[in-house]
Amino acid sequence: MRRRRMLATLGAVVATGGAGCTAVGSLGGVDGDVGMTAVAFEPATITVDAGEELVWYNNSARAHSITAYEGGIPEDADYFATGGYDSEAAARDAWDGMHGAITNGQRYAHTFEVPGTYNYFCIPHERGGMVGQVVVE
Repeated sequence: MRRRRMLATLGAVVATGGAGCTAVGSLGGVDGDVGMTAVAFEPATITVDAGEELVWYNNSARAHSITAYEGGIPEDADYFATGGYDSEAAARDAWDGMHGAITNGQRYAHTFEVPGTYNYFCIPHERGGMVGQVVVE
């Protein structure tokens, strides 16, 4: 089992207390690594190897974004945001028209090439604490 899937599975077991254990990667019949609930990324922190692709999926009824904090990624890393924006400001500005939204059943993937810690958030739910972190080894 790949390390990130194992960590995601362990996170689901801890979150549910082991009852009704379902790997986070298979909630709602959708395959991915990080799920999006109404106000959270699950798991909130995930570890991947450099060069691996990470897949987020929206299994909630709400529209979400995956938006990197510009000051929260390694210096040499590529910026990432749903909608393909080049900066945090551009992603935030575009959200007014719901551009960059990931709706129920949709996925977003990004390959992390540079080791380090990447902090990201969901634009409409940032105030509610919908933030996440990717650790790339």
